[in-house]
Amino acid sequence: MDAQALLYERVAAHVAALIERGALRPGDRVPSVRRLSQQQGVSVSTVIQAYQHLEGSGLIEARPQSGHYVRRRGAALPEPRAPRTSTTPSKVSVASLVAKVYGAARDPHIVPFGAATPSPELLPTDRLNATLARIARASGAVGVAYDPPPGCPALRRQIARRAVERGCAITADDVVTTVGAMEALGLCLRAVAQPGDTVAIESPLYFGLLQLIESLRIRALEIPCQPGSGIDLDALEEALAAHKIKAVLTLPVISQPLGASMSDAAKERLVEMLARRDIPLIEDDIYGELYFGPAMPRPAKAFDEAGLVMLCSSFTKTLAPGYRVGYAVPGRFRDQVEQLKFANSVATPTLPQLAIADFVENGGYEHHLRAMRRKLAAQVEQVSAAIAEHFPAGTRVSRPAGGFVLWVELPPGTSALELHARALAHSISVAPGPIFSAKPRFANCIRMSCGYPWSDLLAHAVRTLGKLAREVAERPGPELG
Repeated sequence: MDAQALLYERVAAHVAALIERGALRPGDRVPSVRRLSQQQGVSVSTVIQAYQHLEGSGLIEARPQSGHYVRRRGAALPEPRAPRTSTTPSKVSVASLVAKVYGAARDPHIVPFGAATPSPELLPTDRLNATLARIARASGAVGVAYDPPPGCPALRRQIARRAVERGCAITADDVVTTVGAMEALGLCLRAVAQPGDTVAIESPLYFGLLQLIESLRIRALEIPCQPGSGIDLDALEEALAAHKIKAVLTLPVISQPLGASMSDAAKERLVEMLARRDIPLIEDDIYGELYFGPAMPRPAKAFDEAGLVMLCSSFTKTLAPGYRVGYAVPGRFRDQVEQLKFANSVATPTLPQLAIADFVENGGYEHHLRAMRRKLAAQVEQVSAAIAEHFPAGTRVSRPAGGFVLWVELPPGTSALELHARALAHSISVAPGPIFSAKPRFANCIRMSCGYPWSDLLAHAVRTLGKLAREVAERPGPELG
């Protein structure tokens, strides 16, 4: 064995030891190649060889234009299984269960694994508030006036510009601003479906969307969402042939709660499949800019040539949840959505729109997003690793392509509702799986938010959850699917 080989193995062993001792935790960035070469007194090429060896061993991973990071140990856990295909539409009735689950979780002293909100520490709060104050001083009467649909021109220009960068052929005139993404999605649903109609949805699906569907008295036909690739297009095609479906609601880029992202080829197939049948696609893109990969993913809207894709999103996950600024790009249904917007809420608040438009254009929004993506990826890895270490054998964990939630499948028969209740008694919230389906499903699943920076408090909470999950798993109840 030559001296060079001995050197790179020594360097690799040094980094591996730091990881083993916990000095470098899952999601942490390891020293740069140049820095480690200086610390160890070796050449840059030796460090590169050592890092390649560690990558091959699965201890670290390279992220383009970012460096090397400790790979999460949770990746060793298998991903959750896709649900069974649903054969019949069903009425949605989750509101009472959601209210029961979340009524006790508003206490600020509760560890918030149950709420999919980013920590204020990850948001440019001071800069954004300063922008809002400056805009308020300068806007005069405009700042307190109604801003009727389609909404703030400056904001719509910025939304259109960013959408064009992601491959969407739209202009500011195609955008309608809304009070958050939920209003955008509700307006789009109302524009294309009536009470009693059937809408195909991916499953599992964010419970807020299920509540929205329930409030509109629309029936839901659940299509399995595959952990790695998104909505099952073969199952969807069969459903379209068997049922009269008025629209499809899905999250092609970073689904919720699985965190799956469809390939461009799959998105194109989805858009073409629906265009052939003249069926609208309502695309929820709320996590679209919080991707972890090296390339910005294109939404399904980028493949829309018929105006049937209704893109909805907001700035609530990336900038300011409380500003409640969202938007819809409804394609051929723009006029209906604009009219419904006026009837629903008259206008979107003016000052938050102006502040966000200014920040996106001048406040370093892209720089903020890059930093936020890195931090969220690290937090997801840290929580995943802790779950792998502390939860019962047989646990499965999603590997999200972005965002900040994990879908955890507990051993068969483990009651997520019982775990939720026990966790609340220890001041920890989780979101139990049954609220993510219109049918009695996901009884042994929970969603966990990774929106807060890793800390001793969170580490203790995951250990406690793991202990509680093991206790619940030892005396299982019936599994509902």
